[in-house]
Amino acid sequence: MNLGSIIKRIREQKGMLQKQVAAELNIGASNYNKLENGIREPSVKELQLLSKLFGMTTDQILNYEGALPEEVTLEDKPGFEQFNMMNKLDDEDRSIVLKIIDTMLTKKKFKDFFEKNIAAL
Repeated sequence: MNLGSIIKRIREQKGMLQKQVAAELNIGASNYNKLENGIREPSVKELQLLSKLFGMTTDQILNYEGALPEEVTLEDKPGFEQFNMMNKLDDEDRSIVLKIIDTMLTKKKFKDFFEKNIAAL
């Protein structure tokens, strides 16, 4: 799939019109149409503007695989699935998440301790 087709597919999935994207890129509609039809390639500046407009990185646009990534939420998932999803993170990110959880659990322990001991006074 050429870059113009990728941009067109993303634009359509985002529910945007060609004229909207052309206006954001500060180019004419016919010039934008040439971009989507593969007659011309986007400039680096245009690609950067497209990435901001689409809420994607330039790499995600250039290496687009056909579907926009969906937001991942752990909140509504059972514990085992949350754990499995966290294990998919790279080592550094997983370590950061675990440190955050450790900090929050320690904070809760201290809060519970102080509430219990202040109530006893």
